[in-house]
Amino acid sequence: MRLLLTLPLGVLIGLALGAVGGGGSILAVPALVYVVGLGPKQAVTTSLVVVGVAALGGMIGHWRGGRVAVGAGLWFGLAGVAGSLLGTRLNRAVDPNVLLAAFAGLMAIAAWRMWATARGRDRRASGPATQPPAHAAASPASPFSPTESMVAGGGPEALPTASGDRALAMGRTSTGAVPAAPATRVRMSTVAKVVVAGSLVGFMTGFFGVGGGFIIVPALVLALRFDMPTAIGTSLLVIAVNCGVALTSRLATTGVVWHVAIPFTVAGLVGAVTGNHIANRMRAPTLVRWFVVLLVTVAAYTLARSAASL
Repeated sequence: MRLLLTLPLGVLIGLALGAVGGGGSILAVPALVYVVGLGPKQAVTTSLVVVGVAALGGMIGHWRGGRVAVGAGLWFGLAGVAGSLLGTRLNRAVDPNVLLAAFAGLMAIAAWRMWATARGRDRRASGPATQPPAHAAASPASPFSPTESMVAGGGPEALPTASGDRALAMGRTSTGAVPAAPATRVRMSTVAKVVVAGSLVGFMTGFFGVGGGFIIVPALVLALRFDMPTAIGTSLLVIAVNCGVALTSRLATTGVVWHVAIPFTVAGLVGAVTGNHIANRMRAPTLVRWFVVLLVTVAAYTLARSAASL
């Protein structure tokens, strides 16, 4: 009965992942602890299965729409391997109630970041429209514009394999040929941003059992100059990679509660597919605001419960 009650939360987790590329996974641990009744450490391990599979399911639709830069996503995910292993090791040494209290703080930070991102997108949308220069025009069907990877210095800024994915993501031209990848040059500042952000996200995945999409999306936009739809799609690949690494390192000490993980994961997949459709039709800032309210509510409840236990 308790598991049936939590299935709608599984749908909600997948919904947020598919629609905004993150945020939903942060609800998995509280749902598994307070609704299903798992211990915090079992909940973290089980949530990695739920979040990782839901992220892959949500990524498929974005990939078909050309909104996933596979090369850049893999680089970002690999940068977080060390952080994920460190986070997993520290998780074993932390008191479960302290873990949940810290998790509540993380949810509050996530809510703030998602709210700030939504407000920023609203301001940009309401600002005066600017016409891109003629040489920067891109096909309407393409989710990328040649100016999206340009920085103030005037040159493209991307990781070595990201540009090829961007070209492939554009699809084929009217003549049937795949566009050639634009020339790129790697800036050390970009590499440093990706390594730092990837390591931080990996650490949180190992320590808290969350995907970290609320950090991945802004990092991809700011460090690699991705547009928002592509950052959302690519973040799901990074989440899946981080969850896989963290799960592998945790299985030796903490098992997955499969009779909970399987139905919860199915519910998450349903939500991820639905969220993908919503991402194509609904204004993301509106969805983010409603989700922020839910995050703050769950954070307050988690903090109160863990503080009482401490």
